[in-house]
Amino acid sequence: MMASNVKVSDRIMSVDALRGFDMLMIIIATRFFRGLNQGADIPLTHFLAEQFSHREWSGFHFYDIIMPLFLFVVGAVIPFSINKRLASDSSKSRLYVHLIRRVIILFVLGWIVQGRLLNLDINEFHVFSNTLQAIAVGYFFASVAYLHLSKRGRYLLFAACLIIYALLLTVPQVPGIGRSMLLPDKNFALYVDHIIMGRFDDGYQYTWILSGFGFTATVLSGLFAGEIIQSNLKREKVALYLLVIGLTGVALGLIWGIWHPIVKKLWSSSFVLFSSGLCFLLLAIFYWIIDVKGYRKWAFFLKVIGMNAIFAYMVSHVINMPAISENLLFGLEQYVGDYYYLVTAIGGFAILYLVLWYLYKNRTFIKV
Repeated sequence: MMASNVKVSDRIMSVDALRGFDMLMIIIATRFFRGLNQGADIPLTHFLAEQFSHREWSGFHFYDIIMPLFLFVVGAVIPFSINKRLASDSSKSRLYVHLIRRVIILFVLGWIVQGRLLNLDINEFHVFSNTLQAIAVGYFFASVAYLHLSKRGRYLLFAACLIIYALLLTVPQVPGIGRSMLLPDKNFALYVDHIIMGRFDDGYQYTWILSGFGFTATVLSGLFAGEIIQSNLKREKVALYLLVIGLTGVALGLIWGIWHPIVKKLWSSSFVLFSSGLCFLLLAIFYWIIDVKGYRKWAFFLKVIGMNAIFAYMVSHVINMPAISENLLFGLEQYVGDYYYLVTAIGGFAILYLVLWYLYKNRTFIKV
């Protein structure tokens, strides 16, 4: 990771704000709504707390959009970042050095966050088990596709990723189980993870290696959105295209999901279509409000988070910010009662946000 000074005015504010919105959900959403439900304990807060937890298997909760949105936004900036590097006389060989370096850093950061690297115990180490590593895979292949394939070729690659992965989840035979099914412990993707990673597998129902087809498709969907924003279309048309594509993706995901279930833990092809459709819709809303209508002031709060997204992600996972806030706010417990968990969650977020604001104010942005 490295710190750099960036001309903030050169960036697409709606994309930074959307990234900030995603990080906001990662940093505080689960704790916030769990704490709210713990305090209020009414049907509405119970519903919200449920929506901000992952589905056990098939289906979709709002919280399930967070990881795809992270990958989607990474894809959305690929056309801008690669074109900028190419314009500054970077050769493709130098670009590949940058891509590989970024993949390695993201994998190491993933090991720190959820790979149990800091335990310093090889028996507890997980090779592939984190969002940052999924980003690394999708980012690398989507970037290679942007460098070497035509726009039509990238669309075909997106479709191929979905079809090939869907076939891999339904056609092969799983030893001792039979034909692969989109069910826990009965799918070919999980079998491949167990075979390749062995004792370094994360031991959960999430799949990673074959899910790389889905990760790549998700990042490609963001890349397509970035190309639309980068095009010469009027901003109103850009917002309309994003909206229509989003609605189409959601519809196709739901329809395909009838036969090929939407399962986040498998990153199934129907999940890719459905979640990417939602990502397009969110980007359409943010783009319309910020870049078309010009309502920008409200988004500053999110932009501060989005400009240092990786830093925010790492700190929120490695350092227990709510526990730090407890050292400052413990006296409030006697007054807030069951809402104390909510108070410490907000306090922990406030501390992290002050750090992010300080970095933003000093134009210091941590990049990978």
